[in-house]
Amino acid sequence: MIKDYQQQKALRDSYDVCIIGAGPAGITLGLRLAAAGWSVLLAEGGGREYSANSQALYACASTGLELYAGEARLRYLGGTSNHWAGRCRPFSPSDFAVPPIGDLPGWPIPYSEIAGYLPAAMDIVDLPPGSDFHALNAGLDGGEFEPDRFLLSPPTRFAQKYATALEQTQGLDVFINCNCVNLEFDQASGHLAAVVLSDYACNRQRLVAKNFVLATGAIENARQLLNSESLLAAGVVSKDGLVGRCFMEHLNIDLGTFILKSGLPPEPREYYTTDAFVDEYKAGKGNVRAALLADVQTYGRTAEVKHFLENLACDMGVASKIAFVTKFSCPGDGVISTMIEQFPNLRSRISLLDEKDALGVAKVNVNWALSADDRHTIKCIGSELAKQWADMNLGFIKLNDFVYDTSIPLKLSPHAHHMGTTRMASSAQFGVVDTNCKVFGTENLYIAGSSIFATGGASNPTMPLLQFALRLADHLDARMSAAREAVV
Repeated sequence: MIKDYQQQKALRDSYDVCIIGAGPAGITLGLRLAAAGWSVLLAEGGGREYSANSQALYACASTGLELYAGEARLRYLGGTSNHWAGRCRPFSPSDFAVPPIGDLPGWPIPYSEIAGYLPAAMDIVDLPPGSDFHALNAGLDGGEFEPDRFLLSPPTRFAQKYATALEQTQGLDVFINCNCVNLEFDQASGHLAAVVLSDYACNRQRLVAKNFVLATGAIENARQLLNSESLLAAGVVSKDGLVGRCFMEHLNIDLGTFILKSGLPPEPREYYTTDAFVDEYKAGKGNVRAALLADVQTYGRTAEVKHFLENLACDMGVASKIAFVTKFSCPGDGVISTMIEQFPNLRSRISLLDEKDALGVAKVNVNWALSADDRHTIKCIGSELAKQWADMNLGFIKLNDFVYDTSIPLKLSPHAHHMGTTRMASSAQFGVVDTNCKVFGTENLYIAGSSIFATGGASNPTMPLLQFALRLADHLDARMSAAREAVV
């Protein structure tokens, strides 16, 4: 049943599992565990709909590349699925087998650990059962770019699709407007003893459970851990440690423009770097989308003059040499956008601020930073794509200067894919959670969502994080079942 914590605080004395955050990962995990017979509390800080007071608790500072962290996240039931675009592409075995460039290791598990959960994850996001991830076009001849294969979810809005299940599933208590403001760790036992919950009037209550899962997104998962004084005192979390570090995004780079050869089909083309490309160039993965522009519209008092000059420049083929007050592109020209992998980078991180939010929880600063290896990936993808287009006589690509000249600042935007801040590793030296998504140094605190990603590849993270959530549900079910049998 869904209850509003502002009006009623009828919590049980204890739960088998307490999940903080009711986005895709939290909802999936909660429903799965409750269906297995366990008592589950699913605590969502926001309400049923968007509200300014809830969203304000996401306010954070930024000292790195512009992340648009306020706009990219939604703090109410269903989480960021409320504005998810729905693009789905699974990880591949090489995402797990090939370590990233740099000093940090990649995944400590093989792809086979989550492969079996793909059909269930596809069903959760309403993809047709048994569907193949298909391509829109052919690949390129050089072997470095294959056609990108993906499917589109409707997209699934989790709060709406699973509304009945959240209301009626036995053993599942869902509380909205129920904010987690502290994690209480018992150093002697190694267990998280309780979480402290708060409504918007700062009325607080301890909640006891056997197991706890943070499922609040990459920024907030790190924030919850960093704000816990008991975890800090026990050395589980360190302000100079790995919690909050290795924040990753997918890079939307404006690679440049292209002119398609006359007579070729005008439909968009989507490519994906092959394993051979990654191996040859020691670079990251990337999706590249080449799409023709529609006729450019110009408005304002000088519209007719601008149209005349633009048409003249395009006809003469000198548009790139002329600087106008208003930038324009010629009809029939195309733009090249990307979704490029970012390598894990210790300088790209979440850290606490002294400033507190309305509930008394320290806010965070996000320093989204790229490395020289990321610039190398961008350069290799751009230059090789341009070369292969020319070799195949598809047209002409004009790369922006910053693609091959790393001294020029990048023109990029994020994809709202926040990853890596509680990365999975084989030991605490290189990560925050172990291979079962359990926080190192604890016995019963787990993390769900893309914050556990050791690397991000170039696949959209929603469907893979659901695979991990399903895997975590099975792990917790098996662990709690074994503990119950041991008592009997």
